[in-house]
Amino acid sequence: MSFARKVWRLLVGIKDGLVLVFMLLFFGVLFAALSIRPNPGEVREGALLLQLDGSLVEEVSPVDPFSALLGGTLPLREYAARDVVRAIDAAAADERIKAIALDLTTFVGGGQVHLIEVAEALDRFRAADKPVYTYALAYTDDSLLLAAHSTEVWVDPMGGAVVRGPGGQNLYYADALERFNVKANVFRVGTYKSAVEPYLASGMSPEARENAETLYSAVWEEWQANVVRARPKANIATVTGDYPALIAAAGGDVAQAAVNAGLADKIGTYEQWGAKIAEVAGEDEWSEFPGAFALTEFDPFLADLGPDESGGGGAIGVVTIAGEINDSMDGPGTAGAARIEALLDDALDDDLRALVVRVDSPGGTVTGSETIRRAIMRHKDKGIPIVVSMGNYAASGGYWVATPADEIFAEPSTLTGSIGVFLVLPTFEDVLAEYGVNSDGVLTTPLSGQPDLLGGLTPQASALLQAETDGVYDRFLGLVADARKITRVQADEIAQGRVWTGGSARQLGLVDKFGGLDDAIAAAAARAGLKEGEWHAAYLGSPIGGFGEMAAQMLGGQTASAPRSLSAVIAGQERDVAGRVLADLERLMGSSGIQARCLECVPAGEVGADTARADESLITMLARRFLNP
Repeated sequence: MSFARKVWRLLVGIKDGLVLVFMLLFFGVLFAALSIRPNPGEVREGALLLQLDGSLVEEVSPVDPFSALLGGTLPLREYAARDVVRAIDAAAADERIKAIALDLTTFVGGGQVHLIEVAEALDRFRAADKPVYTYALAYTDDSLLLAAHSTEVWVDPMGGAVVRGPGGQNLYYADALERFNVKANVFRVGTYKSAVEPYLASGMSPEARENAETLYSAVWEEWQANVVRARPKANIATVTGDYPALIAAAGGDVAQAAVNAGLADKIGTYEQWGAKIAEVAGEDEWSEFPGAFALTEFDPFLADLGPDESGGGGAIGVVTIAGEINDSMDGPGTAGAARIEALLDDALDDDLRALVVRVDSPGGTVTGSETIRRAIMRHKDKGIPIVVSMGNYAASGGYWVATPADEIFAEPSTLTGSIGVFLVLPTFEDVLAEYGVNSDGVLTTPLSGQPDLLGGLTPQASALLQAETDGVYDRFLGLVADARKITRVQADEIAQGRVWTGGSARQLGLVDKFGGLDDAIAAAAARAGLKEGEWHAAYLGSPIGGFGEMAAQMLGGQTASAPRSLSAVIAGQERDVAGRVLADLERLMGSSGIQARCLECVPAGEVGADTARADESLITMLARRFLNP
């Protein structure tokens, strides 16, 4: 009986092992099949369909396959602006592509620098005597900027267009914190470092208002100038001045109001738009749907182009710092300093002739920013030229990592500067005392047990925290002064946490030239003594793919739906109020050391809590005690 039992257990074990092997083989084959790049042979003669069902970003974030599969939907898709521009430029020279069909029905926007890059690519496409036809149900600022560069802008009869302009309301918590006896201990340097004002005041300070008005005015003027250059008949003043009167003049027809204002050319359904494109690109013989036209979608067309690193000669390395800077391995899409440091250190043996640092970040932790800066300096110490290219923003910690540059490129709409630092530590001694809870103990020094979440900060602890914050700011000034070859006094005058547009930053000497990433790469090659044709760009890091891509294909592209009606588009661009409050509270409670971060550079609620590893600064050693009493 014992022998039979052993044989049975052996057979069961063999069975379980075989099942495991077959499951591994099945999922391995499934993964291989689903992660294959689109077949280049899918490119057809006709139109290039750019259905931007998501947002334009600097660097695409990976998709968590498990969350996606469990939730049944994917987050809104992200499109790397560089990939979209590359596809449009290639289509301009491709005889198979007769037109671009730009579908912005579910487009949710992007940074103004990225939008202008894509818009300029559309202009180059049209300069090749090829039309661009754009369709959407509802247009607002970001989609209008792209649509303005089209040959024809179509709006759905049920849709319309509205221009909102930059700006909005922030939330301030000082009165609420006082009401609940919560003390926000703030340590900052910089008159204009307004990131901590929501915890200190009930409204904007005069300095913050001055800075915001200057910034918004510059960005707004750039948007208007771009749209009017592309569509001289666009009546922006009427749209933004008396929109109800514009609709009334159109007999209550919102779509007709968009045409009357010069924001759109034609009113028609998706099928009518498609029929128009079919006149140029040809009908789709494989489809019987109304308005079907011969097309190639974005993904197979991009796959047909191959890697974006073609060419021989010397390698110009390009590293991307996109998103908030923290100290982790996070990313792409988040600037995990440990990950970026590893990319840069691995490239030390790649015989790079120059290094371009692409920055699209509002900053983050000081320790993460310094980790990245030191990794860049290891390349500079080898005599490798360093050129920085700034995207939508390169502010605070984003400027910290730019200080090793021999040359800095930015765009007029880039937000940069914000040279200042802060730290926020909340304590709850007053609220506990209100309920009869007191703290007492034995201290060997004034810093024993500090920072104390429940008992509050001692004067000595507060002085120490402010002193280190002052010291970090002084180091920041030193880096800026050395990099830009100015005195500390001059650096302090343009610092103080103030945010500048690219135009102002160029006048102040914080950036050197206007230009995009391609301009920066060419400048880096020139600094390395390489002529045209003697170099190629080598992008550090791996493209997004793998299990996230597999999850996307398994779900059949079921992304979270974007708003469709005009009112929903407007409402959908406002952050959920509860989400904004939670994000602000996470910033209050989630301090992981001194921050070099520009919260003014991104919409309210946009900046999430750090997922950083423990920093090793004095502040964080204290904070670990604060978080783990």
